[in-house]
Amino acid sequence: MKTVIKNSLLVIFFNLIISSSFAHDSNYENIILKTWEIKGQKNVSGSFYMINKNTVFIENENNQIIHFPLNSFSKRDQNFILDKKTKIQRLNNQILSQNTFAKEIKRTNTNLLYFIVFLIVFACITILSKLKNKAKIVYSFLFLGFCFSILSFVKKTKQLKYSLTSTSFIDSAFVPFKPDINTFWDANYFYVESNGIPTTHEMMVGISNHGWQQQVPIPQCYTGSNAWSIPLNPVISSSPIPVNANHFSRGAIAIAVNGVAIFNPYTNTGVDAFLDGQLDNYGGHCGRADDYHYHTAPLHLYNHTSDTLPIAFGLDGFAVYGATEPDGTAMQTLDANHGHLWNNGVYHYHGSAGAPYMIANMVGVVTEDTTHQIIPQAAAHGIRPPLTPLSGALITSCTPNSTNNGYNLTYTLNGSTDSVVYNWTSQGLYTYNFYTSTGLTTQTYNKTAPCTINATSGLLKKGDNKGVSIFPNPTNDVIKIQISTAQMLNDFLSINIYTSTGELVYNSNQFKSTIDVKDFKNGVYILKVKFKNYENVSKVQVY
Repeated sequence: MKTVIKNSLLVIFFNLIISSSFAHDSNYENIILKTWEIKGQKNVSGSFYMINKNTVFIENENNQIIHFPLNSFSKRDQNFILDKKTKIQRLNNQILSQNTFAKEIKRTNTNLLYFIVFLIVFACITILSKLKNKAKIVYSFLFLGFCFSILSFVKKTKQLKYSLTSTSFIDSAFVPFKPDINTFWDANYFYVESNGIPTTHEMMVGISNHGWQQQVPIPQCYTGSNAWSIPLNPVISSSPIPVNANHFSRGAIAIAVNGVAIFNPYTNTGVDAFLDGQLDNYGGHCGRADDYHYHTAPLHLYNHTSDTLPIAFGLDGFAVYGATEPDGTAMQTLDANHGHLWNNGVYHYHGSAGAPYMIANMVGVVTEDTTHQIIPQAAAHGIRPPLTPLSGALITSCTPNSTNNGYNLTYTLNGSTDSVVYNWTSQGLYTYNFYTSTGLTTQTYNKTAPCTINATSGLLKKGDNKGVSIFPNPTNDVIKIQISTAQMLNDFLSINIYTSTGELVYNSNQFKSTIDVKDFKNGVYILKVKFKNYENVSKVQVY
């Protein structure tokens, strides 16, 4: 008897040791551009963005995405591009290996726990067989309760690695800021459309006398295929990547529920942007593309939404809360990532007024490209060349004009008050008037018309589009459609493809798993797969 009890205790102790052994306690403003040699073109300045089927995408100095065939580049540049492609593939394979390793840990831990439960059950049955009748009844109930506790722990452990986020839950966080933003989703991502301009607070005021780079906020087109994307099936990484000067130094790490991007709090020189005085009173400023974004947790949004809702979502798919938990109780102890698992087994972060402000380590599995940017994510597009810091300038106001198509930004410099008065037209003409002590200077730029955000600019979904997969996207060849069940195939009615202006360009009343789009013009198309009970709607970009 003593031997059995001793062995059981040893098994439990061994289990505790094994479990504990698996426990886990940016800015793109100054990117150096490369000069590309392209046949039949003047040399192009920009940074490598991606390569897809021998088409190379470059982000130029105005933050516009342009593309050229691979064979049009010089031999040296082709080698550079192929080397970049190899590095990105290697990086993605590492992330895939991490994901596979996480699954193996999960499977190993779960099997080990079941084995331990079996040993405990065997030991308890042996002990019970030696007891008298009355003692058997009492200890039998205790034994059953213990087994249920162990099994519930096993079930909880299985839930720690993966979560399926409810689209209705995510959407509820963005509702207080509609119709200034729009949301839609498919089977893999929840999308947020916005122009990147907050409507609940003034911008730029508070930036210190050495932190303004003469950029001013203008609307961005974070719409359609360029909308912000939040993963609906986030996966906890076995090795969370730190958010610091070496990682995610370009682009966003999260999207606030008012449609404003949130960047890494550190600059590419390794300094805290907030402590260095580079941010306004709400933790934001403008980048090289005149794109407004935050660098700290937007806790001020709780003046306009419920304290039980998230104020942001990381681009790894996990929510960000403030000082309270989802049930309204006070924030619990945070882990090294600046968050924790909640009662439902789903991870979330918390924002704070001090460093690391929001996300210390990216808990979810993400893809970081060679420019240290999370992909996929929306891209800002500037309409004028980026300027340089204006030492000694202190911004005092940034107010919208009476027609709500521009701003009047005032600042002090060397004892005088200067200003930038700028506006844009619906046709895309941007006019900048610079008033200084030496006079007036005017600059104009004819660019793409500003976007309008409304409920029809995105895709309103009937259901979560589960069971239908549309790929590849973007594409320049074919669109493939997969339906997961035979019943859905029986309920199929039609496939229709429309241009962004509503023109029907493809129709079939018979299910087609592959659709040839090589003759389609470049642009964004709306693909609708109609069933008896609902309609799956997706946006597909053809280039």
